[in-house]
Amino acid sequence: MSALSEEGPFTDRRVVPRGDVDLAVFEGGAPAGAVVLLVHGWPDTHRMWRGVADLLADDYRVVAYDTRGQGDSVTGAPDDAFTLDLLANDLVAVIDAVSPGRPVHVVGHDWGSIQSWEAVCRPGAEERIASFCSISGPNLTHVLSWVRGTLRHPTLRGLLDLAGQAVSSSYVPFLVSPMAPVVLGAMGQRTMVSGLRYYRANLTTGSRSARDQRTQVPVLQLVPTRDVAVRPVTAAVSEPFVETIERRPLPYGHWVARTHPEVVAAEIRWFVRHTQPAT
Repeated sequence: MSALSEEGPFTDRRVVPRGDVDLAVFEGGAPAGAVVLLVHGWPDTHRMWRGVADLLADDYRVVAYDTRGQGDSVTGAPDDAFTLDLLANDLVAVIDAVSPGRPVHVVGHDWGSIQSWEAVCRPGAEERIASFCSISGPNLTHVLSWVRGTLRHPTLRGLLDLAGQAVSSSYVPFLVSPMAPVVLGAMGQRTMVSGLRYYRANLTTGSRSARDQRTQVPVLQLVPTRDVAVRPVTAAVSEPFVETIERRPLPYGHWVARTHPEVVAAEIRWFVRHTQPAT
């Protein structure tokens, strides 16, 4: 494969206005192909998807955007503008802009997956989202339900799984603390500092409800088994809430989309073909 340019297969750029932020959206690939919408996590931008998008571009219209506060989607909005509900609204706005006439296939990684879950679990989501591929980003409401259920009816296996994820998530208290912007800012990590609003808006006490989120959108979970931040059990907890779900363990780490784009692209390609609506 030839070396990628700065934007790889993303040859076109547009802006989707969202009130307090203009979302930078990047497009390319096959104009008549099914739309594959790629949503990055923290502390990334749309560029994390270049390898995957390059492998899909011959057959699909590939779209990615810088989520609010990241990359070219700059905003000085406060923490309460970064709730999952508003991030899901952003995703829906991008879908409406790039594919108003047919559903899209959404792929999310890390916080991109977390916010995509929010949109996927809204009533009627299956009318706009043909499929959802989730990588290393659980549904936070499903996780909350699992935690509460495990504590109400504890088993040794359940408590060990809970403890394991707690250890993997031990960095979160730092990221939501007042020290994080100071430390990361001193290191010159502006994008990381900006993205801390995702954590503060959604992972602080009282920021999540226990509402039941279900979906009819077909879901593929790619589960990197060497992910030090997100344990495989957090993928399994979504099974009771999803009508159609596939789970594929991958022997790689958290940034599998960067390190092994050919693996991720092959899984996306299979799932899109498997779930593509009849035309």
